[in-house]
This record gives sequence, C-alpha cells and structure tokens, in this order.
Amino acid sequence: MSTPPPDPATRRIPRPPRPEVPTQRIPRPEPPTEQLRVRPEPATEKIALPQQPPPAAPPRKRNTQTIVLVAVIVVALVVGSLAGAELYARYKAAALLSSITDCLVQDGADVSFSVSPPFLWQYLSGDYTNISVATDGNRVQEAKGMTADVTLSKIALKDSADSKGTIGSLDATLSWTSNGIKDTVAQNLPVVGSLVTGVHTDTGAGTLIMEAAGGTTVTAQPVVADGKLSLNVTDVTGPFAKDTVQTALNDLTTKLNDNYPLGIKADSVQVTSSGVVGKFSSRNATIPSGTSNSCFADL
Repeated sequence: MSTPPPDPATRRIPRPPRPEVPTQRIPRPEPPTEQLRVRPEPATEKIALPQQPPPAAPPRKRNTQTIVLVAVIVVALVVGSLAGAELYARYKAAALLSSITDCLVQDGADVSFSVSPPFLWQYLSGDYTNISVATDGNRVQEAKGMTADVTLSKIALKDSADSKGTIGSLDATLSWTSNGIKDTVAQNLPVVGSLVTGVHTDTGAGTLIMEAAGGTTVTAQPVVADGKLSLNVTDVTGPFAKDTVQTALNDLTTKLNDNYPLGIKADSVQVTSSGVVGKFSSRNATIPSGTSNSCFADL
C-alpha cells in the first residue's frame, strides 16, 4: 500500500504594510461646573445698594460691668453717709430733748421723732413736724408716781434774745397712780401728810379716799377749773377740820399747776381704778430762752 504524499508546506504571504494615518487629538469638553463659572451675574447683583456705615462695635462687657460696679459703690456711699448723718442727728436731738425733759420734770424720758420729712432735713432747717416724749413714770416735778406722755407739733426753733422758738401745739396725758398720790401727799402736806397710810379710788363717785392713822379718812374729788387741776375735799373723818385739809391740798395743787412749763393748762381729769388721768394742752407756746428758764439753755 502506497503512502500518500505529504501536504505541501503552507507559506504565509505577508500583508502589504498599511499606510500610517496621522492621529488628530479631539479636545475634551469642559465639565458643566466650568460652564457655570462663565454664566453672567444675575441682575440683582448688578444693582448698587446704598452704602451704610459699619455697625458700631459693641461695648466691651468688662467696661460695662466696671461702670455699673463703680455706680453701685458711689450710690451705696451716698446712701450710707445720709443714713449715718440721719442717725447721728436723731441721736443728738434725742439726747438734748431728754436732758431738757429731765430738767423740767425731774425724770428720764424716751424721745421719738416723725419720719417725714427726713429728720436730717428737720434738724438742719430747725422746723420739726412731730416730737413724742414719754417719761419713765417716777415723777413729774413734785408729783411722785406720775407719767407724762407728750406730743409736740409744728416746732420752729428760731433763736432770739427772749425766745428759742415756738410750739404750734402741745398735748399731754398725765397719769398719777394712787400710790404716787399717797407718797406726794405724805411729802408735801404738813402734819396730815405724814399720817397718810394709803390711797384708793372710787370710780363711781369720781373721788380719792386717803386713809390716815387713827381712823382718819379724807375724801377728795379731782376737778378742773380755769385750766387748773384741784382736789376738792368732800368729806373728812377724824380729828382734822375740813378747811384745814382743804387748805393743805390747795397748796399742793397750786404748786403743781404753777410749775407746768410752756403755758400748759389742764383740760380734763378722770378717776380710774389705778389713780387719776389728766389731759393737758398748750397752743402757740413760746419756748423760753436760757436766761428765763435754764432748762432750755442748750436748745
């Protein structure tokens, strides 16, 4: 068997070379964001706005706090100084009036002043609206056991040769205890006074009953007549004559009435369960100078 002949060898025919074509670079389009940059500005941007001055710079907080603090300190110093002056003026005036009261009634006293207008203004001007005086209750001159509550209004201090000023109105309530009446009678009534052992009141009859040693009793009625307080004897039991006791009591009440200063007069009297209460007053009184009444020398 014969072998077929081999396939003839294949030969690769080379391609003719391709002519080179020149390449052309195509520019890339700009991204959309780049296109926005070249857009014309809106019409509103082109309208010129009126120029305004730049806002003032806000004050620094630290400076404001410093100014406020300084103002508070200044106000506090002014108020403190006025308050101190007010208290000092009140203290000086109260001490002076207490001294005058002690001289007049021979007893201590508490003094207070009205708050309007401020007392410092009253002190500097010499015009006082209201002054209240309350004694300790030990005595009012010769009357032992008597308390005086006095209100003075419209006081004008104007120093002159014969006067220290004027008092528009003075109203006083004098409370005299039964025990104080006993001590006063014992000290001021000769003979009879030393025998008195006690005093009590009869509010229904409006009388005082003075009891003395040996069963002696004196009944007297306090009355007001012509601005004077007196004790009218209505009954006496014992060895003493009624006229004798009346004369002794008249001497006592005259001494009390004549010693009231500033033209004070009695207005009314009432017998209470604890003693006697009298209302006294004075209007447009002249404050005496120190030469006529030494108690007012330092006013």
